Amino acid sequence: MNLPNIITVGRILMVPLVVWAITSGELRIAFWLFVAAGISDAVDGFLANRLGAKSEFGAYLDPLADKVLLMSIYVTLGIAGLLPPWIVIAVVSRDIMILGAIVVALIVGQPLTIQPLTISKLNTTAQILLAALVLGANGFHFNPGLAFDLALATVAVLTGLSAAAYLAAWMRHMAS
Repeated sequence: MNLPNIITVGRILMVPLVVWAITSGELRIAFWLFVAAGISDAVDGFLANRLGAKSEFGAYLDPLADKVLLMSIYVTLGIAGLLPPWIVIAVVSRDIMILGAIVVALIVGQPLTIQPLTISKLNTTAQILLAALVLGANGFHFNPGLAFDLALATVAVLTGLSAAAYLAAWMRHMAS
């Protein structure tokens, strides 16, 4: 365990706090915890590069922390009625599809080397921005108006494109 990995584990441990804050109606607290989680994601990556502390463990742990945080927040925001169910289903289904593809490849003896795609990075960024917008708008009581609709549409499109790109990459891998 190095410092960047400890920070990443800390991000995972923040998830129950963010979920608690959302379900308790403490959306300002949820917003600031989510911002702190985002900052920790940037800091752990910066430190891993700066300190020469990149590790295989960290390469798996960091995206896992991102997925645990985002999926938990999206499900909780959906249950709280702050996000439409269809976007929650799309986001969670995409991640389950990717995990399922990895497991199937492993079971049949064709393990995948996971490489994040550019579309996936854009998708994650859009998902983070939408979640922050929803938490901020509800926590600080402002109407995001058109920004919400644009963020929602962007997440929908990028989630679909990302799912399709990963599915295509998995099918090419399995055919080889």
